[in-house]
Amino acid sequence: MAEFHPVTVSLDLPTAPAELASDDHRLAAWTATVAGERLEALRTHGLEGRELKDAGDELGHRILMQLLAAYRPDDAVLSEEGKDDKARLQSKRVWIVDPLDGTREYSEPPRDDWAIHVALWQDGDLVAGAVAQPGMSATFSTAEPPVLPERTSTRPRIAVSRTRPPEFVSSLARSMDAELVPMGSAGAKVISVARDVSDIYVHAGGQYEWDSAAPVAVARAAGLHTSRADGKPLFYNQDDVWLPDLLVCRPELAEPVTSFVRDYWAKHGQ
Repeated sequence: MAEFHPVTVSLDLPTAPAELASDDHRLAAWTATVAGERLEALRTHGLEGRELKDAGDELGHRILMQLLAAYRPDDAVLSEEGKDDKARLQSKRVWIVDPLDGTREYSEPPRDDWAIHVALWQDGDLVAGAVAQPGMSATFSTAEPPVLPERTSTRPRIAVSRTRPPEFVSSLARSMDAELVPMGSAGAKVISVARDVSDIYVHAGGQYEWDSAAPVAVARAAGLHTSRADGKPLFYNQDDVWLPDLLVCRPELAEPVTSFVRDYWAKHGQ
């Protein structure tokens, strides 16, 4: 990991409000928000490119690890930037965090399509989560789940990577007469469905658990469909933290998307 720049942003972190002592939902939202505020501040201190990406990854990780150690010391943590301690597999409670999702977008101010993910897995499933998007001055969480707006687009909108979308997604878009909506981090894409910026986020290029755990927790709380791309269930806190594919969408679009995926994979292989 790159050398940290302690002169840029203080690690003197605030004290959590008393009501967070027993509220995992609000703790997730608060920790994600605090990390997001510090990461937003770091963007103003003259770092650029890879130096900013690396410093952001490390700062976000240090903040979340420090806060979770202070307020949930008995819980395990799985972080993108930390060593995977397999003791988590015997733990009943595991925080799954991505300290900086969308480092490319983070390193390109003033882009706002980057995020901080904080999720809690407990006894077999996700039970709480938060996605902070500091560039939007917003945190979306299971503490106060987003209210899914009425759909405003007659054509389905599919959130995709800013680079050229894979043929898999392009074929899906053609089959549904859908519009592609480019954006950055996985968290931003998932939350865009809850915000009526898009209607579908389907990813088949592989991710890790920390890429989707918090966004999926928030999406579920908002009433969205969440699954593997072919409709199979998602599992977290696994020995292998690789997740090959993901679907988050409005409930009424789940069947046509999963049917397309199953047919496409049967023809092209998966």
